[in-house]
Amino acid sequence: MKQPLRIDFVSDIACPWCAVGLSSLELALSRVGDAVDTTLVVHPFELNPEMGKDGEKIVDYVVKKYGRTPAQVAEAQVMIRERGASVGFTFGPRTRIYNTFDAHRLVHWANLNGKQLALKRALLQAYHGDGKAPSDHDVLVEAAQSVGLDAAEARKVLQSDDYADEVRAEEQEYQAMGIHAVPAVIINNRYLVSGAQPVEAFEEAIQQALAEG
Repeated sequence: MKQPLRIDFVSDIACPWCAVGLSSLELALSRVGDAVDTTLVVHPFELNPEMGKDGEKIVDYVVKKYGRTPAQVAEAQVMIRERGASVGFTFGPRTRIYNTFDAHRLVHWANLNGKQLALKRALLQAYHGDGKAPSDHDVLVEAAQSVGLDAAEARKVLQSDDYADEVRAEEQEYQAMGIHAVPAVIINNRYLVSGAQPVEAFEEAIQQALAEG
């Protein structure tokens, strides 16, 4: 009998480490194998909720928010590309960072249609891999269609305020739990793993959670 395993993945589409973290986590799950029945649920987090639709240059944003120099930003991007490559995620050129609220609303809608994780992967690829703006409704609809969701329905969601309250409520719930940085991975509602950990670290945490039931 397979052992149940629940993983909650709190992240933002604009976060490069979240792309690395999800790829690393999924590799860890593949190593655990068929002994577990995994439910992987993604949850919204916004790094830049006040940002406008047109976004901001990444260098300007990081220098202003984190006090880093342009040279440090460039170094960090090299490191992220290397970490991504090590877990099978290829980063493309990204020059701007965007508001992701509408993308999170669409992911919430996708969950109601059984395509949440697939759309999350598609959106991470669209932004971090292909450099497309995750605030652009055409980009979001294209990603939805690519995973088998109805394009017209996706656009209807985006043109409305559907699921805005649900997304904000989820964000507030995880902030109230003390999560202020992403990715944050919660295993079996008990174990918190913070950051884009190596595959081995995720695998060890999963095995520990399974051993302790």
